[in-house]
Amino acid sequence: MNQSKNSTNLTIGNISTHLKHIAIPASVGFLFNTLFNVVDTVYAGRLSTEALAGLTISFPIFFIIIAVTAGLGNAISALASIALGKKDHQLFHQLIKNALLIGVFLSILMTVLSPIITEPLLSLLGSEGSAKTYGINYTNTIFFGSFFFVFNALFSGILSAQGQTKPYRNFLVIGFFMNLILDPLLIFGWFGLPRLGVVGVALATIIVQMFGTVYLFIKVKKSTVFDKSVLKKAHFSYASIKDVLKQGIPSSLNMATIAIGIFIINYFVLKYGGTTGIAGYGVGVRIEQLALLPTLGLNIAVLTIVGQNYGAKQFDRIKEVLKKATFSGIIIMIIGAFIIFPLAPYLIQLFNQDAQVIKQGSRYLRIEVLAFITYVILNICVSVLQGIKKPGFAIYIGLYRQVLPFAIFYLLGTVFDMGLDGVWWGIVLINWSAVAITLIYTKRVLIKLEISLQKA
Repeated sequence: MNQSKNSTNLTIGNISTHLKHIAIPASVGFLFNTLFNVVDTVYAGRLSTEALAGLTISFPIFFIIIAVTAGLGNAISALASIALGKKDHQLFHQLIKNALLIGVFLSILMTVLSPIITEPLLSLLGSEGSAKTYGINYTNTIFFGSFFFVFNALFSGILSAQGQTKPYRNFLVIGFFMNLILDPLLIFGWFGLPRLGVVGVALATIIVQMFGTVYLFIKVKKSTVFDKSVLKKAHFSYASIKDVLKQGIPSSLNMATIAIGIFIINYFVLKYGGTTGIAGYGVGVRIEQLALLPTLGLNIAVLTIVGQNYGAKQFDRIKEVLKKATFSGIIIMIIGAFIIFPLAPYLIQLFNQDAQVIKQGSRYLRIEVLAFITYVILNICVSVLQGIKKPGFAIYIGLYRQVLPFAIFYLLGTVFDMGLDGVWWGIVLINWSAVAITLIYTKRVLIKLEISLQKA
């Protein structure tokens, strides 16, 4: 059933209601997306500790796809939201057409580059042996599904701009159950199928993404503000392509810095903890992602609501979104931290029974809970900035958070001889300092925006 046209107008109505209406379905979708990854992790762990380590090591390269798709999806969501806030439906459709063109180009580029970059990047990380082989096989396969990842992000962004997050949620829920069935069939070769191992993990993911592309395309066509005739009349525009890239590249680069950060973390975890250390870290991250899930929907809600109200020049509502979303996210993260801290070893055991993996993963979680709140504040502030067409800051704070740790990890881990604990405490220290910088910058930008809108 389509949502009513009024539900796409986020420039009126109660902010808290809009946040819940958009964030809850999105968070449920992210829950099942993370459970999707958890299923992959569980089955990889059953193959071997080396297979689990291979998936963990290859994740930063897979994150290239995530970075590109997230950047493009965030760009179309922000720009389309602003167009809807201005009630400019012609611009809305022109942005869609040009974003789709960019999506085709990026899909081809990533597919072609994958076989070239995967092995050198894993070697640079220091991976070797069977774990490296597993990582190469998984990554090279997953990149062949680039087209579906990109277009799912685009279609989701178009729907999110209208305040519709339920379709993407539905895809992720269905996708989880599809993966639950496909993983063992393809990994272990059930019912006469070939035993594909980690390649089966990747292939199952691609099949699910193919389904999502078809499903979300249908939902976009049926959405209340989409008009096929207007889309046909929309022309390919250099200005629109430039706007999408200007909005999307900083977001993608911010995500790419996360990949760099994961590379750096993996390097030091392998250095101080070996294969069991990286496996424990990989499991710990999956559990951490589950704790962060309720707040991820807030990021989408903030971006969409801020974008529409920026287009409508309603500054007071932008400030209200920032305040209410941040408060809600902090409460959720405090609850999550109090749950995870005592249960950490038992949660790790659900994925792997190796005593050292359990020890390392538990230690990571029990220190990392101190940084939970930082992710909420950072992500919501970045979403606000993206919604007011100020995405550039994300690159700089991303570089600060992801590149500077190289020196911090070395200092704490080697110079102060803290080993893995130096890595975990380094993450906490960097994140809290990043929060201080981000809050100061965001406040200054909003003050300038308020002054400019008052003069307009």
